Amino acid sequence: MSEQYIQSLRQLVDQPANDPDALRIRANALFACLKSVNRAANLATRASKDETAIARQEMDHASLGLQNLLYEKRHLEREIEKCRQFASVYQEVPLYSLEEFVQLAPEEARTPEVLSDEHQLMLNRLSFELAERQRLDQRKRELLQAKEDLLKESKSKLNTMENVKAQIETLVKTALDVQKKVDELVQPTQSSNSTT
Repeated sequence: MSEQYIQSLRQLVDQPANDPDALRIRANALFACLKSVNRAANLATRASKDETAIARQEMDHASLGLQNLLYEKRHLEREIEKCRQFASVYQEVPLYSLEEFVQLAPEEARTPEVLSDEHQLMLNRLSFELAERQRLDQRKRELLQAKEDLLKESKSKLNTMENVKAQIETLVKTALDVQKKVDELVQPTQSSNSTT
């Protein structure tokens, strides 16, 4: 459209100037139209720049969001890898073998659903191992208490036996002393009987 106004202005310049006022009015009208087109072009350019700035801002925001998500993804992948490489305590715990677990564990801990779920199976095996260790620890404490009681009883009997042994030794010593006295008394009597 602006090309049309420019072309009209060129034609005005090329035409002979019969009526300068009409020519000026016509030229002013064409300049006003050109200014209007220029203003409209400037407004359209400014609107395009504003739209471009808004789109660029949205794109920058989306790009920043994407970079944040990629950074978070890399961070999470590193954390997952660390977790996979982490040697957990449960991996070092000696557990009953799967066959022993199936034989020894309570029925609710070894249902087909549990056996098919690897995570739940490991949890149940660890729970069973804990219960077994607690049961065995209790049994160990009971046996240690029984051992301690037997040792006390044995020590008591040993003391009694030592006392009896000391008394027997005293009795034997006394008996030997009595035997000597009796022998001393019996010998003079036998000597006097043999002389008579």
